[in-house]
Amino acid sequence: MATSAPGPRPPTIADVARVAGVSRTTVSHALNGLGKVDPRTRERVRQAAAELGYRPNLRAQRLRRGQAKAIALASSMPFAVAGGPSRLGFYMEVAAAAAESALLHDYALVLVPPVQSGSALYSVDIDGAIVVEPEVDDAAAAQLRERGLPYVALGRPVSPDEDAPYVDLRGGPVAELLLDHLREQGARRPALIVGAGSRHSSVDALAAYERAAGRYGWEPVVARVSESGGERAGYDACAALLAEHPRTDAVCALVDAFAVGAVRAIRDSGRTVPDDVMVVTRYDGLRARTCEPPLTAVDLHLDRAASDAVELLLARLRGDTATASVTVSPPPRVIVRASSARVTGA
Repeated sequence: MATSAPGPRPPTIADVARVAGVSRTTVSHALNGLGKVDPRTRERVRQAAAELGYRPNLRAQRLRRGQAKAIALASSMPFAVAGGPSRLGFYMEVAAAAAESALLHDYALVLVPPVQSGSALYSVDIDGAIVVEPEVDDAAAAQLRERGLPYVALGRPVSPDEDAPYVDLRGGPVAELLLDHLREQGARRPALIVGAGSRHSSVDALAAYERAAGRYGWEPVVARVSESGGERAGYDACAALLAEHPRTDAVCALVDAFAVGAVRAIRDSGRTVPDDVMVVTRYDGLRARTCEPPLTAVDLHLDRAASDAVELLLARLRGDTATASVTVSPPPRVIVRASSARVTGA
């Protein structure tokens, strides 16, 4: 029986050693930054490897070092608000930026589905993780602690016992920007719709709203909504809110899924957006841009935040624990769209 001829043999570490005129151990040390190798020898080895097209066996390296060379992105946030039907939302934007940043450091990013309970983080081979907006008693953070794995938070942790370093998404200032914008556009009876959980974005937004209500003399109108309900939960909450408080002239729905549901509820009540009720949201993602009318939202600089989270985690993996938090820069800014573009009134 005829057999096909084997393809060209890939170059090995022995080939690099022969061309560079050194031992295989020296090649290994030179390419992996190990031991004491003369800089000229190290460069000669690298040139030989490049000429031959040699690629190290990453699996073997990981086994030798006891490293997975992989980090996870995890959250207890359900896809109903983090991704939505298209899966193109807050969580996925963070994932794309984090994966690119991790790869620059030769780490792979493992995307973990929403961690509610069970063993989502026990079965993946990782060196550490980024936990997106952890809650009090967060399931993802708990599983990482059980495994003894380092992690950082994207968003301020809210648990009093949590000491993980974090990248600050500025929940309070973001809510203040949106509320100030609504007031500048003429809102005098704005309502707030936030997640019912304890994520920093909900906790900080509620505190900012209460401060603004006291400062401007607003009657506080707040709806706490389960994240798992997604757009439908936002619709129901807004419909009930309008029925109980018919003079409401603006809705600040921090979760974009809630905001889209709120727009539908406003229309179904016979009102218009923004003339009767303005709507704003926190995350400037696909939902905000494709809603009709498009939603005023905030540029959170998620690409920068995700990259900073990766750098913070890798610093911990190297044993550097000096940095406790990173403030995202430049500051967030409101992107005004048709859902709140209204002439200021009295």
